[in-house]
Amino acid sequence: MRPRAWCGVLAAVALSATACGGGGGEAEKTDGAGAAASARAGFPVTVSDCMGARTTFDAAPKKIVTSNAAGLELLMWLGAGDKVAGTGFPPGKGALPEQYGEAGAKVPVLGKSVIPKEKLLGSGADLYVDAFSSMKNMGKMGDAPTAEEFKAAGIKHVFLKSTACASMAKAARTDLSGVEADIEELGKVTGTSARATELVAGMRKKTAEVRDALKDVPADKRPSYFLFDYDAGTKQPMAVCNRQVANAVIGMAGGRNVFADCDGDFKPVGWEDVVAKDPDWIQLAVRNRGSEEANAKAFDEAAEFLKTFPATAGLKAVKEGHFVRINSERTTIGGVRSADTVREIAHTLHPDRVK
Repeated sequence: MRPRAWCGVLAAVALSATACGGGGGEAEKTDGAGAAASARAGFPVTVSDCMGARTTFDAAPKKIVTSNAAGLELLMWLGAGDKVAGTGFPPGKGALPEQYGEAGAKVPVLGKSVIPKEKLLGSGADLYVDAFSSMKNMGKMGDAPTAEEFKAAGIKHVFLKSTACASMAKAARTDLSGVEADIEELGKVTGTSARATELVAGMRKKTAEVRDALKDVPADKRPSYFLFDYDAGTKQPMAVCNRQVANAVIGMAGGRNVFADCDGDFKPVGWEDVVAKDPDWIQLAVRNRGSEEANAKAFDEAAEFLKTFPATAGLKAVKEGHFVRINSERTTIGGVRSADTVREIAHTLHPDRVK
């Protein structure tokens, strides 16, 4: 039970009236108060998955599990981080914004990568926030629960569609509207819509400033850009295609994704394809290693590979040292900080325009 000081917050996220310590009243009155609180918080709320199947929430969830650190971070930004009861793909040290690092480290880890099916279904959660379209896509860690299994376990299943549904998108991603929609939708589900609106407004302000700074730079004068996913392996590079959120991030930052003609989210390509594109800039997209020192080492390793690998040593970006050092998660997984990534890349590509 939370202290009485939390009563107003609990009401705002539409928990039952008894959570605020009223107690002793008739069940009929309690139920009526709970329904009124839910209505004030904007419930019921209906959301859809990647295929359009709809899920309705009559009140905010009380216990949430997230598929990875992206969902965990978003819930913390929304002010619902105290409800997270477990996560998969936990954030490494330093991966979360500083203000959420301590709380994030205390979240139980249900899976170092994909959460095993049995552990997820037995977690006691009433909501699972999923950044993946299917656990089958994330390695040999067992199948994803079926809709029937989620229902039997009492778990409602929602998606961060800007990432989970990227491969199914009908058109290229050129802005952060899908990420913003995820934030707004999760805000409605958790009863934190006011905070979601505030976060989206902040993101739009940042990206608008970049857009205005670059508005008179012709498309054909913007530098070409290759996101090198070092951790995906060096034998065969993985291209970021035009349905991936990174395509929008790169374009909004004033770059030209060299694989923007590729439909879908990711696609294995050959080094000869990268050489043919001869990008002006290459992002050394390594996954967060948990510290500035470890990240710097990984960035250096990725750069050294490109400098010494015969196929890439002669690339324009490699010879000129035009490397962008930003972790892959911040570019390929949508979130509140996507707008910051736009600004950071834009500053690197256009330092005279974006300070």
